[in-house]
Amino acid sequence: MNKKEILEYLKSRKISPFLNEADKIRKSYCGDEVFIRGIIEFSNVCVRNCLYCGLRRDNKKIKRYRMQPEEIIECAFKIIEKGIKTIVLQSGDDFYYTREMIGGIISKIKKKYPWVAITLSIGERPLKEYKTFRDYGADRYLLKTETMNAKLYQRLHPGQSLSARLKILDYLKKLDFQVGAGCIVGLPGQTLDDLVEDILFLKKSHFTMAGIGPFIPQGETPLKNFPQGKLKLTLKVLALARIATKKTHLPATTALATINPQKGLVLGLRAGCNVIMPDFTPGNYRKKYEIYDHKVKVTLSNAKKIILQAKRKLCLNRGDAF
Repeated sequence: MNKKEILEYLKSRKISPFLNEADKIRKSYCGDEVFIRGIIEFSNVCVRNCLYCGLRRDNKKIKRYRMQPEEIIECAFKIIEKGIKTIVLQSGDDFYYTREMIGGIISKIKKKYPWVAITLSIGERPLKEYKTFRDYGADRYLLKTETMNAKLYQRLHPGQSLSARLKILDYLKKLDFQVGAGCIVGLPGQTLDDLVEDILFLKKSHFTMAGIGPFIPQGETPLKNFPQGKLKLTLKVLALARIATKKTHLPATTALATINPQKGLVLGLRAGCNVIMPDFTPGNYRKKYEIYDHKVKVTLSNAKKIILQAKRKLCLNRGDAF
């Protein structure tokens, strides 16, 4: 697909042909398995001030928390004991956790369960820290670009730049991480041309995973009064990303479930997705991880029902790059 074709697809009122084609490609290249990643949101503290995120530094109303390393490790063990072989450690950009602390968490999990894959989603860090994480045994790193429009990126991320984020993504690849990126659909100021560039970027970059979900406003951010991203457009972007990338792991995100609790995740799976990430964050912390409003909790039990409803197969294996 070229730019013109992708733009025409995004403008089209039709959606079924794209979903059907994406589903065929997913089945051909990835099979019917839906991989489960167990996520722990271990801190809602963030030094960044992104305009769309409820964890932003200037949000004074959010109740901040930090899980201690032993809590994180204990939670990871509970996930693994359920048979899940991928742990996702996610937080705001919180430098309270030094590279040694993060490395210690990784090494203790790996020492007991060496076959488990560990994904980090902890934002932008000094380059030397990524090597430390890799040396300690981290397998994957998720760092979404959100948008490939450099001006929009800078407007949404005060004090940050798209070029710096792309440099980190390149470095993560050099360290032999399995790397995830992705975009938000429906960001204020975003155009269809921007989404075309997001899809083409995923196509040429050959990431292991791409997280794509709708924009959802959060009440304590500057973007609180903007409309949320549209489900139909998000599904189109997911489908086109599957068609363009073929083998990239695409999660049906919690944001999809939030904007459509009844069908969001099932529709995501039918649009080419092959991953679901149930939330195992302890309950006293989970409700404080307010990246957007009315965030739905996706449990392992929910995931199993959704996978069955979509006529797919549950898979607890690591689900490394194809």
